[in-house]
Amino acid sequence: MKIVLLLTVLAFASVGFAQQTKVPAGYTYGTSQIKKSPVSLEELKLLQQSLLFGEEDIKYLRMSHNILKDQTNDILDVWYGFVASTPQLVYFFGNKTTGKPDGEYLAKVRERFGMWILQTAEANYDQKWLDYQHEIGLRHHSAKKNKTDNVNSVPIINYRYIPALTIPVTTTLKPFLAKKGNSAEEVEKMHAAWVKSVLLQSILWGQPYINKGEF
Repeated sequence: MKIVLLLTVLAFASVGFAQQTKVPAGYTYGTSQIKKSPVSLEELKLLQQSLLFGEEDIKYLRMSHNILKDQTNDILDVWYGFVASTPQLVYFFGNKTTGKPDGEYLAKVRERFGMWILQTAEANYDQKWLDYQHEIGLRHHSAKKNKTDNVNSVPIINYRYIPALTIPVTTTLKPFLAKKGNSAEEVEKMHAAWVKSVLLQSILWGQPYINKGEF
């Protein structure tokens, strides 16, 4: 119950996020701090083809941007509420010594998560985007977990939970896609594009977890 209360408070702590101009702490997209992804742009295209991800999906992701850009706080409230009710997920944000959720860690991640929503909807699959996916994967893996925010948390997020979150993230997003009066067909196509994009990203985030030559 205490965990739920803490995360509920954090969920409402970032009011006005969509209008913020300050770059969130640890958000290094497109900077020299990011290493080049070991996955090439050509390999990315082949992966997209394997997911049946094409130009129509890009079109509908970009359509979703204007719909979602002023709803990021509400979306994050829902997602953080899900984490709050799922102990095996809360665990990865806990202090390694006390076992209790680290509020500052959660708040910083939340700000970057809001940027991720908009970035996903922008659907710009260039080298900068690909490189940042590698960085996100490293931050989930023991290679860089906790280093960005300098926290004393558990050393890795077990990979099995990363692709699993595709379902709760995209299922709970669908009602937000329907809030601006788009047709049912448009909502379905935006949602389908989001499912593909989130799964694509979760696959890319898995690269650091897999032995060289196996990814």
